[in-house]
Amino acid sequence: MLNHYETVFIATPVLSESQIKETVKKVKSVITNHGGKIVHEENWGLRKLAYPIQKKSTGFYYLIEFQGEGSLIEKLETEYRRDERFIRFLTFKMDKYAIEYAEKKRMQKKSNNDEKTKNKVED
Repeated sequence: MLNHYETVFIATPVLSESQIKETVKKVKSVITNHGGKIVHEENWGLRKLAYPIQKKSTGFYYLIEFQGEGSLIEKLETEYRRDERFIRFLTFKMDKYAIEYAEKKRMQKKSNNDEKTKNKVED
């Protein structure tokens, strides 16, 4: 049985849009090449950091929710450490309550977006 994980990373703010996409693609390929399955992903965009890291006050945040074996985490985090484009990262194993909460939030967000779209069409 595959475990459910969530990883969030912060990429350096000096990257261009294409470099950000390439960085995300690299992380996703590490996950899929080692037997993982991506469940959900979110681009949180450029945000201000709580405190300066490597003399930077902003960073590109990205979240990926995936399923995989425990050995995949070690490979993923090694990749994070090797690449200087990543300022910070956090990966954790989700329990059944976290999985349920994440699914509920996605459904709620989807229904809110559908409702906004419907309201724009009616106006």
